[in-house]
Formats: sequence, structure tokens, C-alpha cells
Amino acid sequence: MSWLALSLSLGFVGLAAIVSRYQELGLEKEMAIAVVRTFLQLTIAGYVLSYVFASHHLIYTELMLVLMMVVAAQSAAKRGKGIPGALRIVLIGIVISEVLSLLLLLLLGIPGTPQYIIPLSGMIIGNSMIASGVTLNRLSSEFKLRRGEVELALSLGANPKKASLSVVKAAVKAGMIPTIDSMKTVGLVQLPGMMTGQILAGADPIQAVRYQILIMFMMSGATAITSLIVVLQGYRTYFTSEAQLISS
Repeated sequence: MSWLALSLSLGFVGLAAIVSRYQELGLEKEMAIAVVRTFLQLTIAGYVLSYVFASHHLIYTELMLVLMMVVAAQSAAKRGKGIPGALRIVLIGIVISEVLSLLLLLLLGIPGTPQYIIPLSGMIIGNSMIASGVTLNRLSSEFKLRRGEVELALSLGANPKKASLSVVKAAVKAGMIPTIDSMKTVGLVQLPGMMTGQILAGADPIQAVRYQILIMFMMSGATAITSLIVVLQGYRTYFTSEAQLISS
């Protein structure tokens, strides 16, 4: 794609800006910032990945993965305002889901080269980031909504784990739903990025579909692992050492 064609694609953003202006949404500044950040971040990422792919040094791949996980954790942790140690909680969930998913992919025969590891890890980490952010947000809202229910359970002798069972279930479910909904409509409403990229590169569509199915199944597992780990760590922060619900 030429730079001219890329520049003309700004017309799509311009259309969104016109809608925002017409409806007085006030999103024009945010769109401008998003455009600049998208261009700079992806351009820098392109040059960095070109260097990493050409170097064949494992340390560069590891550094890329660490950076991706830290940035993802920082972004998702913002949804957990008021939750002590939200960054640590999210980072642990993302790291565990990434390691387990990556080990499984390698066992299934995926090449352990940067060209495969980094893009696939990006999908795992990205979905884990979304799941953990949604999970933290839902965890907070559920504790506010069910405060009376939790306190009643505690007064009847339940420990924090049992008293929070309904909250935990709702939060984990919320974290998993986006991925499940995506799996239900894939191939009908959307053609996922990896599959589309392979087809545009000239790959056999059937082979591209097989890889995409693998990725979708992998992301569902990663999402479940991340959501569960985040919730199991997060709900404890709402209780004191004496098993009392902390006042919000």
C-alpha cells in the first residue's frame, strides 16, 4: 500500500469526526489523538518487529512479550479503580494465561520463531487485557450491587469465598462473554484478522480457516484463565483480615 493510499484512508476518520461534530459528541480531540497515536505506535512497532525478526535473538522476543504484557496490564488495571493492587492482579492473570497458551501452541507444533510467537502472543494478551478489564469493572459493580447479600451471608457464618460466590460468578461470566459472542459470529459477521491476513497474503483459505479456529479456541481458554485468576485475587481485596466487607 502506498503512502498516498494510506493518507486517503484518513477520510474514514474524517467521516467519524463529522458525525461527532454534527451530534455534538465532543470526540474530535480524542479522535485526533487516537489517529496520531495509531500512526506512531504502529509505525514504531513495524520497525521494531522488522529488527526483531531479522535478529533471531530470543532475548528480543522475550523483551517484546514483557513489554506487551506490562502495557496491557496497565491499561486493564484502569478499570479496577479502588481495587488495591489492581495492576499486580491483572499482570499475574495475563502472564499465566500467556505462558499456558504459548506452551500449548508450541506443543501443537506452532514454530517457535518471532514471526509466529509475537503475533499470536499479541492476540492472547490483547484478549486477556479486555477480559481482565471487563472482569475488574464487573467485580466492582457487583460488590456495590450485592453488598447487602454479601453482608447477610457473612452474618450467617459464611466465609468471604462463599459469601462472594454470586459476585465471582457474575464477574467471570462478564469477562468471558465478549470472546464467546465473537466465536458465535465468526465467519458469519466477521472474518478475523489472522485469517484475513493469510488470505490477503495468498494462503489457501482452508488452511487459513484451520489456523483461525485454533486461535479462537486458544483465546477462549486464555480469556477463561485470565478472568478466573483476576477474580480469585480481586475479590479478596474487598475483605479485611477479619473477613469483614470493606466499606466502599
